[in-house]
Amino acid sequence: MYNTSLRIVGHTGDAEDVLQEAFTDAFRSLEDFHYKSTFGAWLKKIVINKSINQLRKRKMDLIDIEKTSVGHLPEEDTLDEKDIQMKVEDIKKAVRLLPNGYRTVLSLYLFEGYDQEEIAEILGVTHATVRTQYMRAKQKLLAYIKQGALS
Repeated sequence: MYNTSLRIVGHTGDAEDVLQEAFTDAFRSLEDFHYKSTFGAWLKKIVINKSINQLRKRKMDLIDIEKTSVGHLPEEDTLDEKDIQMKVEDIKKAVRLLPNGYRTVLSLYLFEGYDQEEIAEILGVTHATVRTQYMRAKQKLLAYIKQGALS
């Protein structure tokens, strides 16, 4: 649960606070747990929601693409992902360098297994915004790796 929160909020202190609040809320709301899912899944959802709320307090930088005058994005630069051989820790470092909005969408999609429609619903943005944030996060992550910004 801590790692889930840390991937979203990107700061150990905030992740610890989120985790404490999530466990407190879960304990207070045990009567609301109706065994429709596993306890772990129920708790994980609380942790994710608390983490996202923590980002909102920091005014997470997600921009609704449909409400801006931004045109179509150029096609994704062709980065040869197969040539990039990195250790897991190096990739984790690169993910932590991403802006909050990018890191949140990328973490929910890749690490937590949510689909883009679910992420849009959780974050209260459009599917197009999630898709764009994911694409930009992926590009930025690959750029960090190629540039060697991890050293």
